[in-house]
Amino acid sequence: MSESNASTERKAREVTPEHKAAMIQGRTETRVVRQYLEALEVRQSGGRRRSKESLQKKLAAVEEDLESADAVGRLHLVQERIDLQKAIEAAEQNVDINELESGFIDIAASYSERKSISYQAWREVGVPPKVLQAAGIR
Repeated sequence: MSESNASTERKAREVTPEHKAAMIQGRTETRVVRQYLEALEVRQSGGRRRSKESLQKKLAAVEEDLESADAVGRLHLVQERIDLQKAIEAAEQNVDINELESGFIDIAASYSERKSISYQAWREVGVPPKVLQAAGIR
Protein backbone atom coordinates (compact mmCIF):
# COMPACT_ATOMS: atom_id res chain seq x y z
CA MET A 1 0.00 0.00 0.00
CA SER A 2 1.41 3.40 -0.93
CA GLU A 3 1.82 6.14 1.64
CA SER A 4 -0.93 8.15 -0.07
CA ASN A 5 -3.42 5.25 0.18
CA ALA A 6 -2.55 4.70 3.85
CA SER A 7 -3.15 8.38 4.58
CA THR A 8 -6.50 8.34 2.75
CA GLU A 9 -7.55 5.14 4.56
CA ARG A 10 -6.70 6.66 7.95
CA LYS A 11 -8.76 9.77 7.20
CA ALA A 12 -11.70 7.62 6.11
CA ARG A 13 -11.64 5.87 9.48
CA GLU A 14 -11.61 9.05 11.59
CA VAL A 15 -14.36 8.98 14.13
CA THR A 16 -16.51 12.07 14.39
CA PRO A 17 -17.56 13.44 17.79
CA GLU A 18 -21.13 12.37 17.00
CA HIS A 19 -20.01 8.82 16.23
CA LYS A 20 -17.94 8.71 19.43
CA ALA A 21 -20.97 9.87 21.43
CA ALA A 22 -23.14 7.21 19.76
CA MET A 23 -20.57 4.51 20.55
CA ILE A 24 -20.42 5.62 24.19
CA GLN A 25 -24.23 5.65 24.39
CA GLY A 26 -24.39 2.17 22.87
CA ARG A 27 -21.85 0.74 25.30
CA THR A 28 -23.55 2.40 28.25
CA GLU A 29 -27.01 1.18 27.27
CA THR A 30 -25.70 -2.34 26.65
CA ARG A 31 -24.07 -2.40 30.12
CA VAL A 32 -27.31 -1.22 31.78
CA VAL A 33 -29.38 -3.83 29.91
CA ARG A 34 -26.90 -6.62 30.72
CA GLN A 35 -26.78 -5.77 34.44
CA TYR A 36 -30.57 -5.60 34.70
CA LEU A 37 -31.15 -8.86 32.81
CA GLU A 38 -28.49 -10.66 34.86
CA ALA A 39 -30.11 -9.42 38.08
CA LEU A 40 -33.51 -10.62 36.82
CA GLU A 41 -32.05 -14.07 36.11
CA VAL A 42 -30.65 -14.34 39.62
CA ARG A 43 -33.94 -13.21 41.14
CA GLN A 44 -36.02 -15.54 38.97
CA SER A 45 -33.85 -18.56 39.67
CA GLY A 46 -35.03 -18.27 43.27
CA GLY A 47 -34.25 -21.58 44.96
CA ARG A 48 -31.25 -22.24 42.72
CA ARG A 49 -29.17 -19.61 44.45
CA ARG A 50 -25.92 -21.09 45.61
CA SER A 51 -23.76 -19.77 48.40
CA LYS A 52 -20.40 -18.21 47.71
CA GLU A 53 -18.78 -21.11 49.57
CA SER A 54 -20.46 -23.78 47.44
CA LEU A 55 -19.47 -21.88 44.29
CA GLN A 56 -15.86 -21.73 45.47
CA LYS A 57 -15.87 -25.48 46.19
CA LYS A 58 -17.20 -26.19 42.72
CA LEU A 59 -14.59 -23.84 41.23
CA ALA A 60 -11.81 -25.73 43.04
CA ALA A 61 -13.16 -29.03 41.67
CA VAL A 62 -13.24 -27.60 38.15
CA GLU A 63 -9.64 -26.38 38.51
CA GLU A 64 -8.62 -29.87 39.60
CA ASP A 65 -10.50 -31.54 36.73
CA LEU A 66 -8.80 -29.21 34.22
CA GLU A 67 -5.45 -30.86 34.94
CA SER A 68 -6.52 -34.19 33.46
CA ALA A 69 -9.18 -33.18 30.94
CA ASP A 70 -8.94 -33.88 27.23
CA ALA A 71 -9.16 -30.99 24.77
CA VAL A 72 -12.96 -30.84 24.49
CA GLY A 73 -13.43 -31.48 28.20
CA ARG A 74 -10.98 -28.65 28.93
CA LEU A 75 -13.03 -26.32 26.74
CA HIS A 76 -16.20 -27.06 28.70
CA LEU A 77 -14.41 -26.82 32.03
CA VAL A 78 -12.90 -23.47 31.09
CA GLN A 79 -16.39 -22.17 30.30
CA GLU A 80 -17.69 -23.57 33.59
CA ARG A 81 -14.82 -21.86 35.40
CA ILE A 82 -15.70 -18.54 33.75
CA ASP A 83 -19.37 -18.98 34.71
CA LEU A 84 -18.47 -19.86 38.30
CA GLN A 85 -16.14 -16.87 38.61
CA LYS A 86 -18.95 -14.59 37.41
CA ALA A 87 -21.37 -16.21 39.86
CA ILE A 88 -18.91 -15.69 42.72
CA GLU A 89 -18.53 -12.04 41.75
CA ALA A 90 -22.30 -11.66 41.66
CA ALA A 91 -22.64 -13.35 45.06
CA GLU A 92 -20.16 -10.85 46.50
CA GLN A 93 -22.17 -7.88 45.29
CA ASN A 94 -25.29 -6.58 46.91
CA VAL A 95 -27.38 -5.85 43.84
CA ASP A 96 -30.16 -3.30 44.18
CA ILE A 97 -32.69 -4.53 41.63
CA ASN A 98 -34.74 -1.33 42.01
CA GLU A 99 -31.76 0.82 41.04
CA LEU A 100 -30.98 -1.42 38.06
CA GLU A 101 -34.64 -1.38 37.03
CA SER A 102 -34.73 2.41 37.16
CA GLY A 103 -31.64 2.62 34.95
CA PHE A 104 -33.15 0.09 32.57
CA ILE A 105 -36.39 2.09 32.32
CA ASP A 106 -34.38 5.20 31.41
CA ILE A 107 -32.67 3.59 28.40
CA ALA A 108 -34.82 0.64 27.33
CA ALA A 109 -36.83 2.48 24.66
CA SER A 110 -33.70 3.87 23.02
CA TYR A 111 -31.95 0.50 23.19
CA SER A 112 -35.02 -1.30 21.82
CA GLU A 113 -35.30 1.05 18.90
CA ARG A 114 -31.59 0.96 18.08
CA LYS A 115 -31.39 -2.85 18.31
CA SER A 116 -34.91 -3.62 17.01
CA ILE A 117 -35.92 -5.46 20.19
CA SER A 118 -39.66 -6.16 20.47
CA TYR A 119 -41.92 -6.12 23.51
CA GLN A 120 -42.33 -9.88 23.14
CA ALA A 121 -38.56 -10.47 23.20
CA TRP A 122 -38.23 -8.47 26.43
CA ARG A 123 -41.09 -10.47 27.96
CA GLU A 124 -39.53 -13.79 26.95
CA VAL A 125 -36.31 -12.91 28.80
CA GLY A 126 -38.30 -12.05 31.91
CA VAL A 127 -38.77 -8.28 31.91
CA PRO A 128 -42.07 -7.56 33.70
CA PRO A 129 -44.86 -5.78 31.77
CA LYS A 130 -44.95 -2.92 34.30
CA VAL A 131 -41.26 -2.21 33.66
CA LEU A 132 -41.74 -2.22 29.90
CA GLN A 133 -44.74 0.08 30.23
CA ALA A 134 -42.74 2.48 32.41
CA ALA A 135 -40.00 2.42 29.77
CA GLY A 136 -42.49 3.25 27.03
CA ILE A 137 -42.20 -0.10 25.27
CA ARG A 138 -45.51 -1.46 24.04
